[in-house]
Amino acid sequence: MRVSAALALLRSPVAPYFVNEFTSRRITVKRIADSTVRRLSVYLRFLEDSVQRGVRTISSEELARRGGTTSAQVRKDLSFFGSFGKRGLGYPAPELTASLRDILGLDRTWRVIIIGAGKIGTALAQYHGFRQRGFEVVAVYDTDARKIGGKWAGLLVRDIRHLQGDVAAEHPDIAVLTVPAEQAQAVAEQLVDAGIRAILNFAPVQLQLPADVTVRHVNMAMELEGLSYALTNRERDGAGA
Repeated sequence: MRVSAALALLRSPVAPYFVNEFTSRRITVKRIADSTVRRLSVYLRFLEDSVQRGVRTISSEELARRGGTTSAQVRKDLSFFGSFGKRGLGYPAPELTASLRDILGLDRTWRVIIIGAGKIGTALAQYHGFRQRGFEVVAVYDTDARKIGGKWAGLLVRDIRHLQGDVAAEHPDIAVLTVPAEQAQAVAEQLVDAGIRAILNFAPVQLQLPADVTVRHVNMAMELEGLSYALTNRERDGAGA
């Protein structure tokens, strides 16, 4: 997996979707479809950009164009969480922005730890977009004695043997797993034993963890396969025309 590709995914509108899976009790309780949560993330990015440009009111048609959907779908997505705006008048952009941030669990600071001080882990620790979205990377862990004690992005690389005590003392909310596939399951179980209940997994393996642990898998190979499928079928359609 390329580090730049991993960071591009985190900068995309999909990133808040992962965040929401970790943080929003409302989504868990109401069992909102994953596709709806993804669209909420897209709406939020567009709304934030619009508010920065001084836009005060926005229509469902504008949100639909940005989200690649219909105005009816926008209204349905928002209706899961309450009543917003008035028919014919649109939505008050600042208020809707604040509501979506709350729905997606972005209205507070979340403490994040990174397991694996390799290239991907280091790049993620240096990514300023985390802090801008309310995520504070508080620690980086590794098993390599050559890395432990060194500084990565201003953070001291810690020995993973201290994980359980650190979690008990510092109460991180989310763990980002960037270890090799063959180590991922054991490290994930160690995280769960320490009390972590939200994991973003960059290792190319499906983790088997208790039902009360939320796991999101970032699999760049699968994303590329989706693109290759789209390109292949586009070429086939063109050949058959």
